[in-house]
Amino acid sequence: IVTPLQQPLMMLGLGDSVGTPSDGLRADVVIVHSFEELDAKASQARGRIVLFNVPFTTYGETVRFRSTGPARAARHGAVAALVRAVGPPGLRTPHTGALQYASDAPKIPAAAIATEDADLLQRIADRGERVTLHLKMDAHFEADVESANVVGEIRGREKPEEIVVVSGHLDSWDVGAGATDDGGGCIVTWEALRLMRKLNLRPRRTVRVVLWTNEENGGRGGQGYRDQHRAELGRHVLMLESDGGVFRPFGFGFTGSDSARDTVRTIATLLSGIAADQITVGGGGADIGPSVQEAHIPAMSLDVDGSKYFLIHHTPADTIDKIDPVEMAKCAAAVAVMSYVVADLPERL
Repeated sequence: IVTPLQQPLMMLGLGDSVGTPSDGLRADVVIVHSFEELDAKASQARGRIVLFNVPFTTYGETVRFRSTGPARAARHGAVAALVRAVGPPGLRTPHTGALQYASDAPKIPAAAIATEDADLLQRIADRGERVTLHLKMDAHFEADVESANVVGEIRGREKPEEIVVVSGHLDSWDVGAGATDDGGGCIVTWEALRLMRKLNLRPRRTVRVVLWTNEENGGRGGQGYRDQHRAELGRHVLMLESDGGVFRPFGFGFTGSDSARDTVRTIATLLSGIAADQITVGGGGADIGPSVQEAHIPAMSLDVDGSKYFLIHHTPADTIDKIDPVEMAKCAAAVAVMSYVVADLPERL
């Protein structure tokens, strides 16, 4: 903040954002709370920094201001965009994440600021005072490099050509360790196969673990799997993704036919001992999505207590100390039981 007081703001640049000029930029701030308000204040946005100060409700509802807000602000002539961190108040911890520029608008610098700093700017503006910021970002792009999905499997004993996939993604935003998003998802799905191997369990169908690359800023791991395995997608019985943390498991979200859902609910009763037997409507994930959508494969996602997830999501606080070993072990057990039984059913799901 330059005026009416001088104070640094806690900020993280957004993924795919351009940088500012080398000496930064200085502009007044206009605060909006919806896209409709932005449109109504179009004349005020020109030449200014637009702050989207939208309190967190759900990720799906709030993340759109991070994803498409900068492009919308640019259409109205804004010189930069700031977004209130997509998460609950978190001790001045900003949350990064990807944005999506538009072909019909210039690329302007964009960053997330901590919820407390967004509230500070709001209080100053509410007093009728002019707020001026100096923004400096040295964001730049490196050349693409080759990366790969990591794939392992236990071959089915009777129908090895039919496949159950369990998965998590290997990459994470650089500001933290990525322990929750999504190191834990990788560990519990890998552990599911390790448990089967340790117990000498070999189901009728193949159980395959896929640890995806490039989920956070491109999704090319999921797209590449679809393209490389297109000939066998019709033989995929189920695809499961764990990308919501490995906190206390409740059960699974499921997308598929009514009869398949009934079967999954029956299987889930085996998990009542760890209270992970809930089956809700709607399961999937960014990485399994390309394959699921193309071949209409039943999809599943691990459903956990997400009350803490968005406190640390895409922040420097996403470190391994946030992982509870007992809760993670329960997640691994739930994935192991569900994937094994689905793979061992007499008839495919």
